[in-house]
Amino acid sequence: MLSTFQSKDFKVRLFIGFFLGMIALAMVITLVPGPVGSVSEGRDAIAVVDGVEIGVAHVQRRLARLSQRQSIPPALQEIYSRQITDQLIFALALEAEARRQGIHVTDEELADRIKRIFPAVFAGNAFLGRERYELEVQTRAGMTVAEFEEELRRSLLEDKFLRLATDGYRSTPLEIEAEFRKRNEKVKLDYVLVNPEEMQSRVAVSPADLAAYFERNKSQYQVPEKRSIRFALLDLVQLGLRSAPTEEDLRAQYTAQLDRFSVQNRAKVSHILFKIVGKSDAEIAEVRKKAGEVLAKLRKGAKFEDLARLNSEDDTKDKGGDLGWIVPRQTVPEFEQAAFSLPLGRVSDLVKTEYGFHILKVAERENARTRPFEEVRASLIAEVATAKAGRLAEEMTDKLTDTIRQSPKMPLEDLARQFSLPISETPLVAPGEMVGNLGAAQELHDEISRLKKGDLSLPLRLTRGAVVLAIKDIVPAHQGLLDEVRPRVEENFRREQGGLLARSRAEELSSRTTSGEELGSVAKTLGLEVKSSEAFALNGAVSGVGSGRDFTPAFGSSVGAASSPSQIGANWVVYRVTSREEAKPEDLEKQKKDLDGEVLRNKIGLAYAEFRTALQLRMVGEGRLTVNEVNYRRLTNSVWSPRK
Repeated sequence: MLSTFQSKDFKVRLFIGFFLGMIALAMVITLVPGPVGSVSEGRDAIAVVDGVEIGVAHVQRRLARLSQRQSIPPALQEIYSRQITDQLIFALALEAEARRQGIHVTDEELADRIKRIFPAVFAGNAFLGRERYELEVQTRAGMTVAEFEEELRRSLLEDKFLRLATDGYRSTPLEIEAEFRKRNEKVKLDYVLVNPEEMQSRVAVSPADLAAYFERNKSQYQVPEKRSIRFALLDLVQLGLRSAPTEEDLRAQYTAQLDRFSVQNRAKVSHILFKIVGKSDAEIAEVRKKAGEVLAKLRKGAKFEDLARLNSEDDTKDKGGDLGWIVPRQTVPEFEQAAFSLPLGRVSDLVKTEYGFHILKVAERENARTRPFEEVRASLIAEVATAKAGRLAEEMTDKLTDTIRQSPKMPLEDLARQFSLPISETPLVAPGEMVGNLGAAQELHDEISRLKKGDLSLPLRLTRGAVVLAIKDIVPAHQGLLDEVRPRVEENFRREQGGLLARSRAEELSSRTTSGEELGSVAKTLGLEVKSSEAFALNGAVSGVGSGRDFTPAFGSSVGAASSPSQIGANWVVYRVTSREEAKPEDLEKQKKDLDGEVLRNKIGLAYAEFRTALQLRMVGEGRLTVNEVNYRRLTNSVWSPRK
């Protein structure tokens, strides 16, 4: 790939348009780093696409990497897992189809897109070297070069198929007019939202009702097998306390890793960025003028951090422009020159780079040096102690393993006494539950489920250290009794009855208002609240309720008409149209160009979704795409189907 940069000149292509850019971005975001390859354990496979397996562990690794870059609430992890899995399946299906049709992405095409994404890696058409390229990819994409180029190649391949699948699509006058009405016809509503969750608090739960509900749904309340254990723990924390490093240990570690304590020339910099990428000359002149005005305020004593928060077009703005420490060759040359020459505490003139105009301020600067032993001694103590504890733990774990293999049925007390280990025990736990203070790791539960009474497990490595397990009690799986599962039964009963009560309230509200009663007075008698919407179009939304499409009947109703109850998401809604605003025909010509683009994007999106579905269905029919529904459902809590 790098040879393409080093040996050829080439022009930068424009991106293929908004929709293509969104697809490329979606692929780079969804397909977090990691090559797709065969998974050796068939029982772990979710899908096999043209001979290549996608495993549960593979998806979990990708989800873990994505979690490092953004917070994923536990409630959304199954949704993210499904999205990652479906995108992996489609990516492999697309690659297989590309091989079948002889479609591929050339190195020149890949290089062209890279140059567009990372202009700072080039001076004109000259490639500035691998080190600069790797730094840009790692800093801005959070990937290795190989990972980034693989994901980018996939997105470009999808671009090619998108063009093939949607070539020749155009919008028609009728479609443009329909989109015009969708955007410009508006209604206002008074509405009542009936929330089943809120209705749950109004549900009366009698013992008889609960018992009857339990009898009807008894099969849902199976109690899994539960086991309690006794365990001997080789605690890493305790080993650490016994592994205090000597002065000789610390100096040996310092000497062995001397390079690690070398500090480059570095500067602690803040900046305010005014972007010019993609702007015309006239727009750049306006940006320069604005940057000059901000600089003038700084010269008069305005606080740098405040103006950075207000003006900077950079993700450091929330930190007052603070970039932290930078080192030579980390930034573009113009920025680096200013950062390493500007007097401390002074504000720079405007510094122009390919990204825009910068105003810099340098808080600290350090010259290259090797940090002395005394300066780093404190940080070495925990590091050396941890290493010593780890070596000691490995030695003791090996000895424990040898002892247990020689006497697998020896009493846990004898083993613990021989190695001076404490013994603890847990209450009864089911699969997936916390096992005392040992956690809920899958390998821990696997070992507990395999272990027989009277046997000792081999040492199992956990976060806390190594643990040896012995079964204390086993309670077999059985049909739960009401007293055992009462909290779950009551929760489910309230949920069911809350939903029924919400629907009943909505039906009564609708019936009475369509018979002539006022919406507000009926709602009040039912303990409900009337709210009013802003004017919204069919492509708009009612805040906190749903999209304009959820209220499609309202656009054909007369003012004052009350609706029948409709379920939007989990809630029931009854509304009355209070006003309507017709689209103005004279506005059609003004909006035509924008409408044309929107209609075309929608048509292309739908067409490509149909292509995606058809490709996967064809590969299923040919036996080239198979999905392990058990593993797919276990990971995503859903059933697989070709998704648009």
